[in-house]
Amino acid sequence: MSFNLATILRESALAAPDKPLLLFGPRTFTYAQVDELSGRVAAGLRAAGLGRGDVLAVQLPNVPEFVFTYFGALKIGAIVVPLNPLLKAPEVAFHLRDSGARALITVDAVAGEAARGVEDAGDVRLYVLGAPVDGTAPFDDLYAPSGTGDIEPLNPDDTTVIIYTSGTTGRPKGAELSVFQVYMACTVAGQTFGFHPDDVTMGVLPLFHVFGLSGVLNCAVRFGATVVLVPRFEVGAVLDAMEQHRVTVFVGVPTMFVALMHADLTGRDVSSLRVCVSGGAPIPGEVIKGFEAAFSGAPILEGYGLSETCALATFNPSAEDRRERSIGKRMWGVEVRIVDNQDVELPAGPDHVGEIVLRGHNVMKGYFRRPEATGEVMRGGWFHTGDLGYRDEDDFFYIVDRSKDLIIRGGFNVYPREIEEVLHQHPAVLEAAVVGRPHTRLGEEVVAFISLRNGASATPGEVVEFAKARLAAYKYPREVIVRSDLPKGASGKVVKAELRAAL
Repeated sequence: MSFNLATILRESALAAPDKPLLLFGPRTFTYAQVDELSGRVAAGLRAAGLGRGDVLAVQLPNVPEFVFTYFGALKIGAIVVPLNPLLKAPEVAFHLRDSGARALITVDAVAGEAARGVEDAGDVRLYVLGAPVDGTAPFDDLYAPSGTGDIEPLNPDDTTVIIYTSGTTGRPKGAELSVFQVYMACTVAGQTFGFHPDDVTMGVLPLFHVFGLSGVLNCAVRFGATVVLVPRFEVGAVLDAMEQHRVTVFVGVPTMFVALMHADLTGRDVSSLRVCVSGGAPIPGEVIKGFEAAFSGAPILEGYGLSETCALATFNPSAEDRRERSIGKRMWGVEVRIVDNQDVELPAGPDHVGEIVLRGHNVMKGYFRRPEATGEVMRGGWFHTGDLGYRDEDDFFYIVDRSKDLIIRGGFNVYPREIEEVLHQHPAVLEAAVVGRPHTRLGEEVVAFISLRNGASATPGEVVEFAKARLAAYKYPREVIVRSDLPKGASGKVVKAELRAAL
């Protein structure tokens, strides 16, 4: 049996060649055009000596060239390694060496850092979108005069994408995803929340992140929908694009929904929005209520997954069949369990918190060239996520927190998410993140970082008292630190490691 993920593009292009696939500023690219342009890039990569099994690193923002390169690389059977354009030279070098990349495609704004990274990585060819720097080749060199249209046949288990983890617990590790895994992930995800060809989805999540790549781009192409590419999240730009292109599906992380919930919608028509998908981090119930009230009831459906599970593993299937604070039910073909520290499955109920473990078609082959690291998380055929949660009697799952974020105060387990939910109920609080501070007597003390809504005011003491009235004595934060905003990573998630380091 032969297969290639690029088939999702070819099939949609054959079905509706003139249908817009990409909308980017004033430019529109149809399915036929993207198929043709990615074919030309495929031919250019072949001419440069790349082929089946070779690794191509792609360090581009959300621009059409990312899509041309991605599908061009897939067509020749290459393995794509998406990288954050904000990586510094040593980080670029690490990813190139670790993945064994033969070429890197980047953008001129960060070409200097990329070039220094390439120098340290060894024999890696560097192509630059925009103005090239010394010793690099322009991206346009990869456009062959024409593409052959050929798609390299692969085996379902062949690696097609390597997604590097964030590295919050050490050096980043590359999650190896096969053709079959990525195909099934976008197929099942799209079917779950009803993706169809008439949909217009917002592509503001970074495509170098698994959530944006699988949950937005792959899903849209698989089902013949349209993607509005937005290079970075800015409330005004997102709302402008939403209005102009009548966006129907918005996929984002909680911080995006917080920002949009508080946006001025006076005179704007956002009624086209039919469904939203939230992932990447737990979304507070108050944010769901506030956003849905502001955006004409467009429901937010929360899901859960990791780079190692190709973005999604559980999902709330509909506005009618969802539970507040739940990450939903298992997705088709995925098994989910809650286990104790002896890997024994726990019964249902919030009193039975354990680690979430998964197995199914979406779980990675392993960490690239890291058998020991793979063995640590793949035990007994189950992927151990490091996330703590429980399930209810109807098999809805609930995230309590990351095991690494768990605070143990005086012998009691304190879950930051529960406290963050309470803090979001305060009328002045815009964002909240809770971490533990080392404490000589208690082991850890609870500390909350917050940012405030525009024009709102609240003293740290007032916020402490607000939480104290709503949480058990061992849970409420003894210290509240107010910041203008909270640090966020490339995908928009709050980076708690930076907050801990600031204590």
